[in-house]
Amino acid sequence: MSALTLPQMQQILTERVQLCFSQAEQTLARQFPRPQIHCNMRGRAAGAARLQTWELRFNPALFAANQQAFLDEVVPHEVAHLLVHALWGAGRGKARVLPHGRQWQSVMREVFNLEPRTTHSFDLAVLAQPSVTYACACQQHQLSIRRHNKVTRGEANYHCRRCKQVLTRP
Repeated sequence: MSALTLPQMQQILTERVQLCFSQAEQTLARQFPRPQIHCNMRGRAAGAARLQTWELRFNPALFAANQQAFLDEVVPHEVAHLLVHALWGAGRGKARVLPHGRQWQSVMREVFNLEPRTTHSFDLAVLAQPSVTYACACQQHQLSIRRHNKVTRGEANYHCRRCKQVLTRP
């Protein structure tokens, strides 16, 4: 797949989520409501399921860099969380279900025919933020753009933990 816009990513992810739910409905002989899908997750996580609001969130940077593996592994992983919540976790009096416990593992194996893996193995280099070099008496430091901008605006100073000197641009 080529570079995608955010709306294109949202559409592809929505279609894949729909396929996962259809597969689950066929396997489990039960209907499930469809979740809201957001492509706004940041950080190192590839996706997240919000059980109470019935939403799925996905990381667009990791999706763009790992499109096929993301569709094959991450989407079913997150859908499985919603399915487990619907089957075993919703309502009063039901026992708390572990996020990657035996029920989730069972859904991954029996519904999606996937080995239940709790974390992805995507290269996180695509998430690397640009940085600016600063220095003290003993070493160089890489400050994030956000911290660099605070220094530039006079809103903050940062100190070396080792020599305690204020960091400056070399």
